Amino acid sequence: MDLSYSPKYRALQQEVRSFAKTHAHLSPRTGGGRKRPDKRALDWQKLLLDHGYFARNIPKEYGGFGLPLDVMELAIVADEFSSAGLSPGIMNQGISMLVPTLLEVGTEEQCAKWVGPTIRGEIIWCQGYSEPGSGSDLAAAKTHARVEDGHFVVNGQKIWTSSAHFSDMMFLLCRTEPEKGKHDGLSYLLVPMTTPGIEVRPLVTMTGRAEFNETFFTDVRVPVDQIVMRRGDGWHVANVTLKYERLLLGDPNKLTHRLARVVELMKKTTLDGVRFIEIPEYRERLLKLQGEVLASKYHGLRLLTEQSKGEEAGVRRLIVKLNGTMILHRLSSLAVDVLGAAGLPYEPLGEAMEDDEATTWQIDNMYDVGLIIGGGSSNIQKNIIGERGLGLPREPKANIKPGARG
Repeated sequence: MDLSYSPKYRALQQEVRSFAKTHAHLSPRTGGGRKRPDKRALDWQKLLLDHGYFARNIPKEYGGFGLPLDVMELAIVADEFSSAGLSPGIMNQGISMLVPTLLEVGTEEQCAKWVGPTIRGEIIWCQGYSEPGSGSDLAAAKTHARVEDGHFVVNGQKIWTSSAHFSDMMFLLCRTEPEKGKHDGLSYLLVPMTTPGIEVRPLVTMTGRAEFNETFFTDVRVPVDQIVMRRGDGWHVANVTLKYERLLLGDPNKLTHRLARVVELMKKTTLDGVRFIEIPEYRERLLKLQGEVLASKYHGLRLLTEQSKGEEAGVRRLIVKLNGTMILHRLSSLAVDVLGAAGLPYEPLGEAMEDDEATTWQIDNMYDVGLIIGGGSSNIQKNIIGERGLGLPREPKANIKPGARG
């Protein structure tokens, strides 16, 4: 068995290594705060787009590099960027969730209008899904819209809208067909955040920063053509977005990058004169995590291979989110333990504060808890995988009589 790269892939590997050597000093720092991309991040994004190391398979007419999907090429680019400690580019809700949704079910006009500015980082999107009281039951959305004078008029409330306080646009799930069933009456709208009637109220998390928000809609007018697919198709579109959200939250490339950061931290940090990488208890934790990261990486490549063949992965996609978010938290927890007392004086000095390594790791660690819950909590993911993937019986529900007290 010959596991070496063919000449084509060796050439790409050398190309990426040469790029890394030449441009490494331009890469933004990975990890830390969640904020609007600054000039350094935008310049780096353009550089990656120009070289085909980002949006490699998105058509040129929509702003991408226009190459056919090649799983090995994506793996080589990801591996070389991780080895060099380079930022893989901007990974946000617009780029990683909305763009592939539009490419799958949007119109040519929508792709032409939104994909290019989004992958360049010029337009930042937030997601209008979760609502107070509906928990993980996304189809129970109560935010509604009626049609009036060529506009959807939206009223309601969303919660946990990440990045809404600095976003330009929102992809919004709302009820437009109240006479239809729970799942059939929803629509998926593209809404400018500057539209009159939108109020964003930041929610401060345990990081000390406002990364989530409440968003209120009072007679917000959205042109009727700002809809993906048709009225009543929102549940289908929302689920297309959800499958990409799960890949974003548990992205194996992000795991690989974070693993590399942990290794570097353990190499340079010492305890009583001994590097943490040489302390058996810590090295054992690291090696276990390395195995989990590799398993996630190869599972991701399997999904890409299925995608290239036009095969539907189904519940196998859920494994990415479930495992990925748990591994991310364990990696950041290991880093916080390695930092020890040096990591204790954490101060949330604002969205732009990313220069202090301890603060960066503390932000990652606390934010990771939210990722385990967001996008469908781990318990929900386990239920779906068990019931739909493994054929296990449905989870029993408590039979509480009306008026009874729990």
